[in-house]
Amino acid sequence: MPRYSLVAIILHWAIAALLAFQISVGWALEDLGARGFALYQWHKSVGITILGLTLLRIVVRYWKPRPAKLEGGWQGALASGVHFGLYAFMLGAPLSGWALVSTARVKVPTLLFGVLPLPHLPLPASAHELAEGGHGLIAWLGVALFLLHVAGALRHHFLIRDGLIWRMIPGRSTALLIILPALMLLGLVVGKAILPAPAAKVAAPVAASETPQAPAASENIAEPANVAAPAPDIAAANVTEAAPEAPPAPPPAWTVQPGGTIGFSVGNDGQTISGSFAKWTAAIVMDPDHPETADIKVTIDMASASVGDAYQDGMLPGDEFFAVAAHPTATFTAKGAEKSGANAYRATGTLSLKGVAKPQTIRFTLSGDGATRKVSGTATIARAAFGVGNGESSGGLAPQVALTFAFTAKRKD
Repeated sequence: MPRYSLVAIILHWAIAALLAFQISVGWALEDLGARGFALYQWHKSVGITILGLTLLRIVVRYWKPRPAKLEGGWQGALASGVHFGLYAFMLGAPLSGWALVSTARVKVPTLLFGVLPLPHLPLPASAHELAEGGHGLIAWLGVALFLLHVAGALRHHFLIRDGLIWRMIPGRSTALLIILPALMLLGLVVGKAILPAPAAKVAAPVAASETPQAPAASENIAEPANVAAPAPDIAAANVTEAAPEAPPAPPPAWTVQPGGTIGFSVGNDGQTISGSFAKWTAAIVMDPDHPETADIKVTIDMASASVGDAYQDGMLPGDEFFAVAAHPTATFTAKGAEKSGANAYRATGTLSLKGVAKPQTIRFTLSGDGATRKVSGTATIARAAFGVGNGESSGGLAPQVALTFAFTAKRKD
């Protein structure tokens, strides 16, 4: 029986195995977040490899003679349609993925297999939604075509028994008949095996424990101590002598309750990228009536930063942005605050971020009274002063990053 050329056979099974790998990992990527960044790079690398092999396969298809069709009628037309659809899928899926990456708000560099840089396509940002939707649709259609192609091959081999599958086997070898199709199963297994383990649930933010708990105290200065009884009548001028006032009580310490947020946003070529930090702690001592007593320390786990996009989240821990490996946390400390309005305060302290310490001012308001207060505030951070966003992919970012925070604090008893 006439066979395909050896080059066509090699390309056929190589592409089949890589497609199986892509199918195995593709549907898991959306749920992985930043943990899937490395797998995204593999997904892109394999996709571009499929694109290159498919182009080569098309060249070989018209360069080397192909065996004649074995079946006509509607079955033959369906088989030809599936073949045409598979070629469209093998070209369209990587191209739409490439367009998706190229039109993302933050341009994530792609290194094919960690070595060869892949340039972005010169497409407008407005094409991002189209590329994203098209990539997902093409993927679903590709899976259906892939399954139809496999089903058709099995039908010919086991039901019709016309030997069609032997045309894609180099030599009539039973071992190769088993090994080559098994490459698709291997692709599925490898894709599943390299998926990251499920992430552990992140605990809600709690107050930092390293600061000793201040003694319980009222927010107001303590009342003076009892006044001494009048002096005896024999005292000169019969003056009533008062005891000296007791010193004010220590300012209360506050515990941050679960559910608080620290968010950030920055402009990027006319759009806004917004994110938040999932893990942070705060140690706060302050009498709202005497803000000069404030002692504030906030510690942020920089690895917990997310903007809700796995591509971009994977970049944040790198040296271009937060350099988490060398500087896993950022801290803000302030001694004292001042009142700036009704229930409004301003605190100037030091922000330590990415190994750089600079003066930083935050503004916040308090609402409520008694033992529970709601806190909300803002800050504006000059990112360049801390070396945040110092690479080529950050060229469109605005120089100022807006920080917001909101949480509930309860006075320690």
